[in-house]
Amino acid sequence: MKITLETERLILRPFTEDDAEDMFFGWANDPEVTKYLTWDTHKSIDETKSVIDMWIKEYNNPEKINFAIELKSEKKLIGGIDVVGYSNGIPVIGYDLSRKYWNNGYMTEACSCMVNFLFERGFTEIHIDAAAENIGSNKVIQKCGGVLVETKTKKIKKTSMQINKYIVKKS
Repeated sequence: MKITLETERLILRPFTEDDAEDMFFGWANDPEVTKYLTWDTHKSIDETKSVIDMWIKEYNNPEKINFAIELKSEKKLIGGIDVVGYSNGIPVIGYDLSRKYWNNGYMTEACSCMVNFLFERGFTEIHIDAAAENIGSNKVIQKCGGVLVETKTKKIKKTSMQINKYIVKKS
């Protein structure tokens, strides 16, 4: 689905082929950023280009919701947020952000925007998971209204992790 959303400081827009460099050098090749993600750290910009090409093709599917996060003040791609899947028809959100932009409230702003967008589309509940030791991500989810409902051990990239499952409900 190709839609653009806007917040005070961010533009959430479809990825384009031109985003590969910003994505690769911004976060996809950074093991500290990808540590808790379900996909491995990218080893080359070609890997990033391949992923972006796949996402661009997926925009034809109305259930696939995937946004590049652009910082308005710098006109620069700083992260991504998407519906990574659906659990019993409930959207599950995933996100990533360039380390340079951590602790500025950008992901909370983007996540709140995504949650509101999904509520406007008729969803009344959203799931977001985070590794228990990923303190920053857990704080983002809580600031976006997430309520912890379960913690379970899950294997991510050959490593067992404690994963916190949150639910955000429309009020």
